[in-house]
Amino acid sequence: MDKKVTRLKRATKLRCKIKQLNANRLSVHKSSQHIYAQVISGDGTKTLASASTNQQEIKSALKNTSNITAAIEVGKMIAQKAIAAGISEVAFDRSGFKYHGRIKALADAAREAGLKF
Repeated sequence: MDKKVTRLKRATKLRCKIKQLNANRLSVHKSSQHIYAQVISGDGTKTLASASTNQQEIKSALKNTSNITAAIEVGKMIAQKAIAAGISEVAFDRSGFKYHGRIKALADAAREAGLKF
């Protein structure tokens, strides 16, 4: 198996567990150039809040969109949008990525901004 298949296998196992809890989830995806985050409803049908380094207000404030600083900004933005939508508690879905680097920075920034998971 290659890296992508094993990552998707880890993501599937994690999402099955979150679905049993029926909790809103903070789903994170990263590419080599950008990082994306969205809060998805417990049943998985609606996106309640989203933020990414592609958005103009974040992109214009950053020099580089593929580093830890960018992930921190996305974490703060997703927490603000989720709290504005009335969501204070989520389950963290790292999409099979290891919990370090940009993923960890985004999670820590979202926690500091008021999200609980």
